[in-house]
Amino acid sequence: MDRYLLIIAIFACILPVVRCYPNGLVTASCIDMVPQHGVNSQQQPAPYSVISSALNFKEGDTITVTIQGNSSQFIGFLLQARLVNGTGPLGSFTVSTGQAQTLNCSGVSDAVSHTSSALKSSIQVTWTVPTSGSLNDIQFSATFVQNLTIYWVGVKSSTVKYTGTNGISSTGCGTSKVCFSQPANCDPSVSSACYFMSAVATSGDTAVQVEMTGISDGYIAIGFSDDQKMGNDDIYICGLGSNGQLQIQHAYSTGRSPPTILSPGNVSNVISSLNNGVISCSFTTLNPISTQRSIGSNSPYYLMLVYGSTSNGKIQIHKDTFVSSTSVNISSPGVVSTESFPPIVKAHGSLMLIAWMTTGSLGMIIAKYIKGMAKGTKCAGKDVWFVAHLSLMILTVAATSIAFILIFADVRDWSGGAHPVLGCIVMILTLIQPTAAIFRCGPTDKWRFIFNWSHALNALLIKVLAVAAIFTGLIWLDNTENQWLVKVMGGFVGWEALVYILLEARRWWKHKETTDEGSNSTNVELLILGLFFLGNLCFLVALLVGIGSQ
Repeated sequence: MDRYLLIIAIFACILPVVRCYPNGLVTASCIDMVPQHGVNSQQQPAPYSVISSALNFKEGDTITVTIQGNSSQFIGFLLQARLVNGTGPLGSFTVSTGQAQTLNCSGVSDAVSHTSSALKSSIQVTWTVPTSGSLNDIQFSATFVQNLTIYWVGVKSSTVKYTGTNGISSTGCGTSKVCFSQPANCDPSVSSACYFMSAVATSGDTAVQVEMTGISDGYIAIGFSDDQKMGNDDIYICGLGSNGQLQIQHAYSTGRSPPTILSPGNVSNVISSLNNGVISCSFTTLNPISTQRSIGSNSPYYLMLVYGSTSNGKIQIHKDTFVSSTSVNISSPGVVSTESFPPIVKAHGSLMLIAWMTTGSLGMIIAKYIKGMAKGTKCAGKDVWFVAHLSLMILTVAATSIAFILIFADVRDWSGGAHPVLGCIVMILTLIQPTAAIFRCGPTDKWRFIFNWSHALNALLIKVLAVAAIFTGLIWLDNTENQWLVKVMGGFVGWEALVYILLEARRWWKHKETTDEGSNSTNVELLILGLFFLGNLCFLVALLVGIGSQ
């Protein structure tokens, strides 16, 4: 008898717990979606399904979601939309049936549950995609309760793909809006590597509709300017705030100092997204465009597009800048291209290519592999190979120095990411090389080997860093959509590596045949050197023509 009374007492205690949410107000289950029934969920496949009406989505879309019993009815449920592998609800729901209600798990109607314990076969609700925040592929996840002790958690729909780009595309460029992009004429709805902005003044020029998108780890920003230099620009920034969410900021720049953040003013219809590193924002502003000399959308402006990182919601110095080649009136639809690079920038790039693709490479190869050339033949009292090596390296140092002076005299800042840093290191090491050579000890000195090794290693380091600097410079300079200048430079690196492999193989073969390096057996080396020069000349001419066309 006591045993039965104990069982009855236990059920009396448990029953209020397991039946405490017949009204569906299950916000306590928002995170793990597990009913507080005191028993574990079922592990076998659920006799229920979650069905999405869409296979993909973008910001602002609505999706119809159906939960249904395939072979069994259910009395309770909890439905949410979550990022794939996410841990919290996303978006908002609306319901049109008395059998379902919305719940506020994170301050909005981001979940749906039952309103009673009546049996249900199917429930249909509508989910609205958020217009801001970090979006990606999602799944709809549901908990189904069959009775107090039988329930399933995490019954998921098929994955709904996020199409990204915030709906921004090049459609309408030149006909209904002003567009500016890098690479030229790229479409952000097709290529994630497209930096793009558009602007169009509404009827009466009372408002401006703006779009911007591009790959960035912190922010992208657009500017309206009277000229092609930064300073006195009206700026809008789309970037990550201190809370990790995207926000629109209005700013004004003065000179090269960080822009002054202004009140957002009359900015509305903001839609933003961050998807796979691509930041996108669109909005409407009633703020009149204003620079130091121009006011209003009827004035011509140069367009600027920049991107960079943020720190605790504050923008850092931009990593790259794209400026339109001409000014444009945003009240008149059109397409503007990227600013052609100044002659000084092109001269800098050309000199660095000549220095480290041709003269520097030839000088290094001669010193390493052609020392036996014309043995005994002197020029100005020195071996011919040494005179050739010295002459080529003097040209290399001179070209590098001139290129360095030109670019810093024109730019006068560190914008450009890793390129200026690499360039400065190359310049310093390049000046160390001849300085150390002037004060080297004699050929027979017991410490000469230290100079020989340090001279060779420093030359190798300079070469590697110079090639890296050229690559970063070409990436910044190359406006072509397929970046063919970078690919040509990659071909040159492969060509030079092949030549070094051939020369090393030749050296190994000569050593195997016990041929003295000091002999006159240098015909093969000279042939390889000649082929190397011709190949380099082809790559160099292609790159110089490409730089000239930018």
